[in-house]
Amino acid sequence: MSQISEKNMGAKLQLARQKAGLTQQALCQKAGLSYSTLAKIERGAIKSPSIFTIQSIAAAIGVGLDELIGVPQINAHKRRLHSKSGVNFVYFDINGCLVHFYHQAFTKIAIDCDQPSDVVETAFWHYNDQICRGEITTAEFNRAMGERLFMPSFDWDKYYLSAVKPVPHMKELISWVDKYYGVGLLTNIMPGLIEQLRQRNIIPNIPYDVVIDSSEVHILKPEKKIYELAIEHANTSSNEILFVDDARTNLMAAEKFGWHVLWFDDLHPDESIAHIREALEPAEES
Repeated sequence: MSQISEKNMGAKLQLARQKAGLTQQALCQKAGLSYSTLAKIERGAIKSPSIFTIQSIAAAIGVGLDELIGVPQINAHKRRLHSKSGVNFVYFDINGCLVHFYHQAFTKIAIDCDQPSDVVETAFWHYNDQICRGEITTAEFNRAMGERLFMPSFDWDKYYLSAVKPVPHMKELISWVDKYYGVGLLTNIMPGLIEQLRQRNIIPNIPYDVVIDSSEVHILKPEKKIYELAIEHANTSSNEILFVDDARTNLMAAEKFGWHVLWFDDLHPDESIAHIREALEPAEES
């Protein structure tokens, strides 16, 4: 059989890639695929990829072919309980929740280019939505920033990864949540940064049930479509999802879908963590 025809094949491949902590670009390099081919498979434009393509992907991810094709949307052990409020799946934002916000990166850039911080931030926010939506590449972003700040070798990833620090006790919280509930990431972020954060153990490197990376799905919070996609991938009801984010506009958008929401205070993380644990108190013991 030269072709594989499988319902939701794209979603299964995407989930397996995310569990392996690989970006689309990284998987393409390992599997010898073009980016456009993988992107089309994952979004369902190619519904029946060849057996040779699937075998290449499986080998690059490090799983067997049968395991790859049979990957379930949610691991069976992840949602053993509902909380007393009815939650069985939790989405976390990254910046401002799992890691402290990256203000120090702007300060360091300002020193290196000898310009005021507000000039640096103005340039950054001018392009941020474009790169987080995947409309421009990291190289294009670096080139645009370098031209505006007169820094020919500008490298945002270097500044970002040097600046971000894990929010204390969030790794322990994520591990606790992972024992009882489905857990995912729902974040506006630049290409490749989730993989780098996981590899450096800056954010917990667990097998997340779902990763909604804005640069890969080409949608930003608080747009309606990103929440619809998140519901579909969580494979649960809207009123069983808890969303933790530091931006109230994103939380308000999630509330319209019936989600439970909690605002994360980056300045007082212990209080926010206590609120999350309280909201996720199991309705019954496992």
